[in-house]
Amino acid sequence: MQSVTRLTLLLCAAWAAALLYGEMGAYWAAHLSCSWPSSSPSPNNHVKVAVIADSQLMDSTSLGLPPSSIALQAAEFYTDLNMRRSFQSVILPFKPDVLLFLGDHFDGGPYMSAEEWHESLSRFKHIFSMNEHITTPNIPIYYLSGNHDIGYSAFHKIHREVISRYEKEFGSRNYQFSAGRVDFVVVDSQTLDGAKQSKETTSSWEFIKTLSSGNESNPKVLLTHIPLYRPDNTPCGQYRSSSVINQRVSRAAMDQGIIYQNYLSKETSDLLLSLLKPVLVLSGHDHDQCTVVHPTPFGQVMEHTLGTISWQQGNLYPSFMLLSAGPKLSPNSTDIEHEVLTNLCFLPKQTHIYIWYICQFVVTILLLIFWPTNGLRSLPYVNTFGSFMQSVAAELFSRTKEKVDEEDGEYEMVWDAEGSMHLVKKAVAKAPSTNSDPRSTGRGNAVARPTATARKHQLEPDSSVLVEMSSVATSEDGGKLSRPTNLRIRKVLQRLFRVIQSVVVIAALNAPLYMMLLFKDWIDR
Repeated sequence: MQSVTRLTLLLCAAWAAALLYGEMGAYWAAHLSCSWPSSSPSPNNHVKVAVIADSQLMDSTSLGLPPSSIALQAAEFYTDLNMRRSFQSVILPFKPDVLLFLGDHFDGGPYMSAEEWHESLSRFKHIFSMNEHITTPNIPIYYLSGNHDIGYSAFHKIHREVISRYEKEFGSRNYQFSAGRVDFVVVDSQTLDGAKQSKETTSSWEFIKTLSSGNESNPKVLLTHIPLYRPDNTPCGQYRSSSVINQRVSRAAMDQGIIYQNYLSKETSDLLLSLLKPVLVLSGHDHDQCTVVHPTPFGQVMEHTLGTISWQQGNLYPSFMLLSAGPKLSPNSTDIEHEVLTNLCFLPKQTHIYIWYICQFVVTILLLIFWPTNGLRSLPYVNTFGSFMQSVAAELFSRTKEKVDEEDGEYEMVWDAEGSMHLVKKAVAKAPSTNSDPRSTGRGNAVARPTATARKHQLEPDSSVLVEMSSVATSEDGGKLSRPTNLRIRKVLQRLFRVIQSVVVIAALNAPLYMMLLFKDWIDR
C-alpha cells in the first residue's frame, strides 16, 4: 500500500503542476513572448495601441441551444473566462494607451432580442473589464462594427433598429481618431458594397470622400472589419494556420444589398486605397491571421487581417496585435515603415490545454488501475531484469576474485628438456570434503536413517493442500462459485475501491486549487 500511496501523491503533484500552468502559467508565458514594436531607442515616444478582433461572444444563436441550456451556459462561461483571462493576464500588463476592437463583438447580434442583446453587452463589458477602473476612463476604447453586430447591407433595409441600438452603445460606425501623429480611419465595411441608393451606403462613402480631401499631412491607418479584395489563393504569410478562403459574395434580389461576403469587391477596395492612401490596413472577419500586400499607384500597402481572440471561433491559435504609432518623420522623408509598427502576438492554445487535461485524466485512471500493490518490483519482467543484473554483477565480481586469487598464488620454476624455464603455480591441497549423503551423520560407522514417523509424514499429504483441493471442488447442481473465482472478484473490488479512493484524494487536493484559479480572474476587481 505504500507504493500506491506514493503514486497517489505523485499524481496529485502532477495535477497541481498541470493546473497551475494551464490556468495561469501559460498566460504569463504568452505575455513574456511578445513586446511592443519600436524602431527607436526611446519607445515611449510611440502611442501604444492594443488591437483585438472577433471576440464574437457565444449566445443562443451559436449552437442552436436554448438560453437555459446547461451546455450553452457552460460553453459561454469557459469562453468568456478564457477571453477575460487573456485580456487581464496578457494584454493589460502591456499597459496600452489605446484599445481597439475590430468588430464582431457578438455572435448573433443582428438576430438577438433586445433582452438577449443587452445581456451579451453586459458580458462583453465584464470580459474586457469595462465595469472596472482598469480600463475606463484611463484608456480610450474605439470600436468597429462587424457583420455579426449589425448584419450586411441587405439586412439594414429591413431591420434599421439593429444599427440604432449599436450606435447608441458603441457610437458612430464611420469616424476618425488620432493616436500620436497617426490618423485611424474607421469605416463601416458592411455598407460599402451595398445598394447605391441605400442611406447607409451613401453616408459611408460621403464620409470617406470628405477625409480624402482633408489634411493629408498625417499618415492614415484604414480600419475595416471585412478585409480588402485579394485574388483567389493569395498566400497569407507564415502565421496563417488554416486554408485560404477565396472570395464569396451573395447578393439580395434586385440589387437590394449584400447578404454575405468574405472580402470587399475589387472596385471598392481600389477606391478606398486611392481615396485614403493609407500606410497600413487592419481588418478582421476571417478569424485567422493573414498578411497581404496591395499594389497601388502611390506604393505598396500592407494589410494585416487579425485572428480571433476567442478559442471557440475556429482558430486553434488565437491572437491579438500590438501597434506602435510613432512620431511623424521629416517632410522630405519617403520611408513610412517606421511610422506605424506592428507585432502579432499569440495567446495560449486553450484547446491544447483541455486536450492535455483529458489525456492526463486517462493516464491517471490507467495508472491507478494497473499499478501493482507492491510496486514495480513485484512485476515479473522487473524481477527478471533485476535478477539478470544481479547475475551480471555476480559474474563480474567472481571473475575479479579469481584473478586476485591467481595473482596471490605461489609459483615455482620448472626446467624443461630443452633447458627453458617456466613458472608453474603450485598445487594447493584441498581440504577433504564432507560426505553430502543426507542419510549419514559423518561420525564413525553410525548412519542416521529416517524413522517411521518421518516416513509417515512423507507419505501423508499436507492437510492444507487437502483443504484447498476440497474448496476448489464445486457441485454443478449447487451452483456455488469456486474459491479462485471468489478471490478474483475480491481483488477486482479491492482494486476498484483503491482507484476510487485515490481519485477522491487527488480531487480533494486539486479541486480547490482549480476553483481558486478559475474565479480569481472572473470576479470583478
